[in-house]
Amino acid sequence: MPSMTNPDEKPATGRPPTTFAVIVTSYNYRAFVAEAVEKALAQTRAPIQVIVVDDGSTDGSDELLRQRFGADPRVTLVCAPNGGQLHAFQRGIALLDADVACFLDSDDCWEPDYLARLGALYDARADVDFVFSDMQYFDQREGDLSFHARELDLGYTAISTYVLTCWYGAPTSAVSMRAGWARRVLDLPEAFRADWRTSPDNCLVYGASVLGARKYYLPTGCVRYRMHGNNAWASNRSAEQGYLNLIRTRRLIGHYAHVAGFDDTACDIKACKYEYRTKPRPPWFETTRYARLVMMRRVWPLWRKWEFALSVLARGWKSRRA
Repeated sequence: MPSMTNPDEKPATGRPPTTFAVIVTSYNYRAFVAEAVEKALAQTRAPIQVIVVDDGSTDGSDELLRQRFGADPRVTLVCAPNGGQLHAFQRGIALLDADVACFLDSDDCWEPDYLARLGALYDARADVDFVFSDMQYFDQREGDLSFHARELDLGYTAISTYVLTCWYGAPTSAVSMRAGWARRVLDLPEAFRADWRTSPDNCLVYGASVLGARKYYLPTGCVRYRMHGNNAWASNRSAEQGYLNLIRTRRLIGHYAHVAGFDDTACDIKACKYEYRTKPRPPWFETTRYARLVMMRRVWPLWRKWEFALSVLARGWKSRRA
């Protein structure tokens, strides 16, 4: 594995090292945003860009950012009228000039080796398009948020996301993807900005899945998610809000499916089985998910459903015991 401190050293693949841009979006988080930017700049594997988008803050955040980072050539500062976080993502992506985009909420921060851990994977795996990590809560609450106990190559996830609304990702600060995918995912009509003024990490996660990105879960222990009582995700937990979120999520998935030319006819029983086979070591919950997908498909004769479902379960059981 190449050194993580020498940006000129090529990885063992012979390709140039993966370059990173960090997109920090902020709205009225003056108390936190400078720390987020400083810790992005302090990575042991330095990003070539830190793009900070202040989304029309009224608490003096824009003035603080200009004072602290206005003269720093490593930082591109965008102070724009308030348009919501999705629009802030889009403004940041428009300035992207790196191989991989990493997203960072201004109330969160990273440990110094986060980009080094990501870089080792992106350098080694040109086929991986989207990487997400675990998170550690801090401030008013401690704990962790993880997808699985070990790292996982999740392969492709379009069908399970389209049919079952499965979430293969993490909140904003633990998400990264190759630049081309970031541009595709965020190429959304203006009408979607009202739906995703907050929690646009749904666009990153669902869009990448449905459009066909290969996903990878890499627990790093480096992403710190601040719990401070004003988190958009934590404050949207009522039953009514959950219902409304599901409706707009299905609308979002439907848009990406239309862009990809993807519909129910693309989710036949063979496609479900083949998507499952793109996962080298699927965990059991993923195996049962795909067995369920197979059983939901309309096929004749009916015994073929059972044949395909049992083949999925057999492969998953073998992987589980390996």
